[in-house]
Amino acid sequence: MSPLDRRQFIKVTAVTGTAAALAACGNPEHQIIRFIPEDDLVPGVATWKPSYCPLCAAGCGVVARVMEGDAEVFRNGQAGVMRMALAKKLEGNPDDPVSRGKLCPRGQAAIQVTYHPDRVAEPLKRAGERGEARFVPIGWDEALAEVVAQLDALAAAGETAGLACVSRPRGPLRAALVARVLEGFGGRAPVAWEAMGDDVLRRANGVSFGSHAMPMVDLADSRYVMAFGADFLGTWHAPVTFGVGYGRMRQGRPGVRGKLVQVEPRMSTTGASADEWVAIRPGTDGVLALGLAHVMLAAGLRQASDAGRAGAAIAGWSEGLSEYTPARVEEITGVAAARVERLARELANHPPAAVLIGGPALAHTNGLFHALAVNALNALLGSVGQPGGLVVPPDVPAPASPAGLASLLEAAPTVLLLDEANPVFDAPPSWRVAERLRAIPFIVSFGSFIDETSAFADLILPDHSFLESWVDAPPAGSDSSPRVAGPVMRPLHRTRSMPDVLLDVSRRLARPLAGLPETFEAFVSAAAPATPASASGPSRARATADAPAAAAWAPPRFDGEAGEFPFHFLPYASQNFLDGSLAHLPWLQEMPDPLTSGMWSSWVEVNPRTAERLGIAQGDIVEVRSAHGVLRAPAVLLPSVGPDAVAMPVGQGHTEFTRYASGRGVNPLAILAPLTDEATGMPAWSATRVQITRAGSGDGSLILFAGATRERPDTHEGR
Repeated sequence: MSPLDRRQFIKVTAVTGTAAALAACGNPEHQIIRFIPEDDLVPGVATWKPSYCPLCAAGCGVVARVMEGDAEVFRNGQAGVMRMALAKKLEGNPDDPVSRGKLCPRGQAAIQVTYHPDRVAEPLKRAGERGEARFVPIGWDEALAEVVAQLDALAAAGETAGLACVSRPRGPLRAALVARVLEGFGGRAPVAWEAMGDDVLRRANGVSFGSHAMPMVDLADSRYVMAFGADFLGTWHAPVTFGVGYGRMRQGRPGVRGKLVQVEPRMSTTGASADEWVAIRPGTDGVLALGLAHVMLAAGLRQASDAGRAGAAIAGWSEGLSEYTPARVEEITGVAAARVERLARELANHPPAAVLIGGPALAHTNGLFHALAVNALNALLGSVGQPGGLVVPPDVPAPASPAGLASLLEAAPTVLLLDEANPVFDAPPSWRVAERLRAIPFIVSFGSFIDETSAFADLILPDHSFLESWVDAPPAGSDSSPRVAGPVMRPLHRTRSMPDVLLDVSRRLARPLAGLPETFEAFVSAAAPATPASASGPSRARATADAPAAAAWAPPRFDGEAGEFPFHFLPYASQNFLDGSLAHLPWLQEMPDPLTSGMWSSWVEVNPRTAERLGIAQGDIVEVRSAHGVLRAPAVLLPSVGPDAVAMPVGQGHTEFTRYASGRGVNPLAILAPLTDEATGMPAWSATRVQITRAGSGDGSLILFAGATRERPDTHEGR
């Protein structure tokens, strides 16, 4: 596929896509319909309007460059062309405390959500079997009447608890409104599903600090930062914010250059930027953190009482962590004892210092232990709440166990609402999501694209894009108020705002729901300035107490005997696609991976020594087999992966997700074991062992970027 530039993708000309079809064969009845243009358009003059990027949980503030242009639109049931105000480009908002005027490549690509050629442009009704993704257009009134009929039937039967909703994590106000609608009807609390979410860390923060919010680090004022698995410059939490702070940490203070140490079993983008990269055995991060704390305590560099509540959450803390000597730490983690000693003294002697943990480090059966250990180390350093240290925002409720999704599907609700969650693609295979969806009588999707999960829907009621609707983003820093912005352009298609659709349905019921706002705009306008942190929605509802017994080290459990499955399998959030939810955006497919230069494809990262032993060359097809499945993909040889591990980016392998992602690559999540973090129920997606064998020579599916051209791996042997 040829490279795609901005002008090729955002076509604001008169004849593209649907309009071209209307003009087919030159028949007069098929001529393009040109609608009356909008008023108040000033040719050639741009305005900049604020919004928030929805592609990750950070919610970066953006400004959209809006100018006149011709766009394909649906008006009055007809497709045609209209001159209107169109968003042409996104940039970071300099006034936003999260983006600070910057924007990552994913944020730049967010504009493609609005102009995507495969975006669902009007309501659709299922025309085939569940999962076949065969739909036909339907009018909004007819579609809403079907939804109302289903809900009225539930209410008449006294079975309102049969209504359920599964969504991706959303803005706090949107989540709060959806929760109010379901609660008013008597349905189940909504479930937010994110396969590679941060629920383990949120739970640990509740134990250690009394706040379940995600932490930040004041990188700009730090002198020493250590990160356990948290790819904060690439994919974790708020990489734009971290990137700005990291630049200031390294170059923003004359005579002071902070140090970054990255600890992980596979080098991430952040690891590639670090001063020092520390390879560690999977599932042992907390042992190293407590080993560092032990050295500080034993040398009198800190006192055990300095850690307060966070230290009390660790077994043996007040006794000086005597079982975490450097020699013992080396035995468990593989990090040399002398290095443990040195790193501990560097941390203690270079304040302000901070420690982070996230991502793969917490995706183990003992993930909560690792998070609690790092929190205790931060508290011991005195970094919590201090300039240059760890910033823990005001409390939000504890995250519910993600096992709530499995429980919901097992209960087989009668009516299920889907809001862009895609568990058929990214939930553990053992949950049998596709099979359970088939058993649900009525499913409504609000997605803008047909994916593996919305393919099971009876109705698709497409949402506006974020540029066409009111949007809200999480609070930033110590501010407890959500951030809110209005639409920057009119809707292109016959779409409607999902919250407004729910409000409309609520009014049409035989027993209309009371106490709800007229529109989402009204709700946002009234609630935003004073919304409490708990408005982050039911996905953060308290599920368990935050005072478990003091955490003690327990070795991680791995699925698969080491003799039969000798390699740790390390799937990781893709720099381009995160958990796979962005694979439909062609600019991100076209963007080379920063470490491998791979694009438009999947690959398996293998250590060169391992590859030599197994007879695997660059680009060869390898078979990766777990006890739960098998996949094949090309090999990329990288010394940044341990010789006892293989790694794969998550994101490809979609069977249904627009022309750009469908049928491309393989999905590493499909062969994962059904293990979870034992304390929280989060999927332990780093806990699967595999075997790997050479399956054949390269088949051309691996595309590597080389300079200004893309070349096949067989022309760059050993890259």
